[in-house]
Amino acid sequence: MPEIVVAASPRTETGKNVNRRLRTQGLIPGTLYGASKKPVAVSVSPKEITSILRSASGANTLFDLDLAGHKRKVILKEFQVEPVRGQLLHADFYELALDRALEVKVHVELQGTPVGVKVQGGILDFVTRELELECLPADIPERIVVDVSGLELGKHVRVSDLQLPAKVKMLTEPEIVVVHVVAPRAEEEPVVAEVAAEAETAAEPEVIKKGKTAEGEEAVADKPEKAEKKEKK
Repeated sequence: MPEIVVAASPRTETGKNVNRRLRTQGLIPGTLYGASKKPVAVSVSPKEITSILRSASGANTLFDLDLAGHKRKVILKEFQVEPVRGQLLHADFYELALDRALEVKVHVELQGTPVGVKVQGGILDFVTRELELECLPADIPERIVVDVSGLELGKHVRVSDLQLPAKVKMLTEPEIVVVHVVAPRAEEEPVVAEVAAEAETAAEPEVIKKGKTAEGEEAVADKPEKAEKKEKK
């Protein structure tokens, strides 16, 4: 992979107004961090940083930050994007020691179509899309590729099933499921609910009818009692 160099200029002024002026000049503010080093305010081209983020290794890309003619091997620490237009607003960098391991998050990429989907009618459920790894800066993998073509219905791939490069250590828990093939969820039949609703509706007039009949019977039963009282008089 060709060496990537991003030009950076030191900043002596900070604040919202200064940052706005930088952006109108086609630059964005940033900060360079390093172990046991004082943070340095810098300005860089957002186009170069965006190009790095869109590369295969993305935010895990190692590159040189050329600050006043002095190159420092860095990695993107954090970045801020405008939510509507998606424009890069700010970028932070971390200077690396190439002989010290670091913790990074690497994307998982699935390869192939599972037999459980193609033949058995299952659905592929991609559960864990990032893995936490530990390695030297030069050994950071661009991605972790998982071949799922032989995955059957009801089967899964856990973190412990993955093969990593020799110099890379897995930090994600081994029992975590990365991907599995599940049976499609059966749709609930609306017929049962409709029948229940019809039965409830049909029951209401029947109760009213019985109530009226009972009242009518009571009214009829009252008449003989009144007649008997008249005869006694």
